[in-house]
Amino acid sequence: MTLLRDADCRIEVDRRFRRGLSAWGVPEPKTLDQWARDHFYLSAESSYVEQRWTPWPFQRGIMACISNDDIVEVDVKKSARVGYSKILLASIGYNAEHKRRNQALWQPTDDDAADFVKSELDTMLRDVEVMQAVFPSFMARHKDNTLQQKRFLGSVLRVLGGKAAKNYRRISIDCAYLDELEAFDRDVEKEGDPVTLAAKRLEGATFPKLVCGSTPKLRGFSLIEDRCTRADERFTFQIACPHCSGRHALTWGGKDEPHGFKFGDDPESVRHLCPHCACDITQAEYLAADEGGVWINEDGTVWLHADGRFTDSAGKAVPTPRHVAFHVWTAYSPAVAWSQIVREFKAAREKQLEGDDTKMKAFVNTTRGETWEGEIERTEVDDIKARAEPFPLRFMPRDCLLLLAGIDTQDNRLEVAVWGYGIGGQMWTIDHRVFHGNPALQAVWDEVEEFLRTAQYDHACGTPQGIYASAIDSGGHHADAVYAFAHRLKVLRVHAIKGASGRERSIENGNTKVSYRWNGRIEKHGPTLWHVGTNLAKDRLQGRMEVKVPGPGYVHISKDLSDEWFKQFAGEARAVRRVQSGTETRWTATRKRIEVRDCVTYAIWLEERLDLWRPSRAKFWQTLEQTVQPPSDLFTPTHQHQAPINEIKSITVAAVGRQPVDGGAEHRPSARRRPAANFATNW
Repeated sequence: MTLLRDADCRIEVDRRFRRGLSAWGVPEPKTLDQWARDHFYLSAESSYVEQRWTPWPFQRGIMACISNDDIVEVDVKKSARVGYSKILLASIGYNAEHKRRNQALWQPTDDDAADFVKSELDTMLRDVEVMQAVFPSFMARHKDNTLQQKRFLGSVLRVLGGKAAKNYRRISIDCAYLDELEAFDRDVEKEGDPVTLAAKRLEGATFPKLVCGSTPKLRGFSLIEDRCTRADERFTFQIACPHCSGRHALTWGGKDEPHGFKFGDDPESVRHLCPHCACDITQAEYLAADEGGVWINEDGTVWLHADGRFTDSAGKAVPTPRHVAFHVWTAYSPAVAWSQIVREFKAAREKQLEGDDTKMKAFVNTTRGETWEGEIERTEVDDIKARAEPFPLRFMPRDCLLLLAGIDTQDNRLEVAVWGYGIGGQMWTIDHRVFHGNPALQAVWDEVEEFLRTAQYDHACGTPQGIYASAIDSGGHHADAVYAFAHRLKVLRVHAIKGASGRERSIENGNTKVSYRWNGRIEKHGPTLWHVGTNLAKDRLQGRMEVKVPGPGYVHISKDLSDEWFKQFAGEARAVRRVQSGTETRWTATRKRIEVRDCVTYAIWLEERLDLWRPSRAKFWQTLEQTVQPPSDLFTPTHQHQAPINEIKSITVAAVGRQPVDGGAEHRPSARRRPAANFATNW
């Protein structure tokens, strides 16, 4: 009997010893997809069918990216009924049991967070057996097992509401999840957007991971669409057509579109039309082909396979993106019949014809996984090209009197747009330059400085002009570099700016003093950071674009600009939504790159900052006009009327009524600087 008790004791000691050491063990590498197949279980309380989980084909690529340590940010713009909640739960279990990483999940409100724990998380911890091995407080009333915190062996999970700024403080994590991002406040208690606040909690993590998922809502006010627009790559799940083998995504299409869903009066007649061969496929044919589906980016150059490999279309490996975004909607789900989707659409359409848009809005958001446009306004690319005029770039036409520059900061370049101004807010495209280089290094800033100091543009009347003032965006990853640049070049009237958060009062939306650290130097008394009412500035631009006759308020655009310039200039749309206080307007990007549009917004802020359109400035414009383009007759050569450039600037300063910080002294470029001719990439 004693020997038996000793044997049992040794077994128990061995079991506890192994359990204690397991926290320091290194498990065999395993992807989220593999882990879910081995361990994950669909609980009866949160699933139509209680069973082990086998991820659907389109879910595997998303899961592969969530478990890929080379990918930092994953965004999912989705409809309902695509299994995203199960992916989220599996990811939480995977990172707690397999990778032992600290995690935080934010739901829109505290009530949402509590409901998620009760209905989803606790049932997962109960039914996924391996979780109990790393969760000592399972089924226990303990401080390590609360609605806000689950402490596992080697890691901790926090589940928090997203409305309070305090819920984003004092935690350090490896993985951050924001579920139903669209329901979060855009500005959390005036401390910033929820994604930025959550991302701050990842700083210092060896393998940071930020996952945002949501059903979208209103175009122009959509947090998840904003996220997807900024992603390095945006993917759709594409199958090979059983008729022509051409790969294509499932799309809703439309009545006049040569692809997508097509159906008659009977919802059972629905088919999906291939965009390549115009043959239709049934849902059964789609389900037979989806196992071989691949996630493909917008231009077809990057393929994401179910096992997580990134390749080109020929199967050759390509670099892994840092930030990826996915769009998936109900038609991909094997659990939803296509005929049911058509029935939902027909019901919504019937109500829409009666003047009620609510069902159609819900259909677009929750079934198609798209933003609802509502009242929206945009300028089309072709319309802008049609109004372009045959004047050359880098030349000031008659009536163009003053030059302002907007500068946009990107991670690998600086873009400078020079706009000409005339009386009454008339505008001209003069120049657009791209300076390639890392803004974290001084070299690219030296090139832009050289350009601002030395650039000269010939005028139709023979009077060359330099750039009078500039505004440079400090948003993004290089704020300190921008502050240092603006502080050093205040003599050139360079202003550091940033888009205003929250409700905009005006285009010039206030300012703050900032400090910065740059190139080993700390400046506690740095430049003024000006806040820009970007939506109001873009409203002003749109109003001018609606002026049809050249003259005050007209925007002149050169035919010599590239197709990319025109696409970027037209790359935003304005959405209007109704709020309790009336209506609210927001401009949102419809494509990834819109630097052209951002730069002109900064120029419009400059005109507001300089008070160019106050009635008291009429004398200024008269003086400037007489100096830059004095009246002449047919027998007087225009070059006889040229004036020195510093004389022009002194007139401008006096008329505007704001003295330059150095009392008007002209800063001459150093002879040691390189000439400006060869460093700029022409647009």
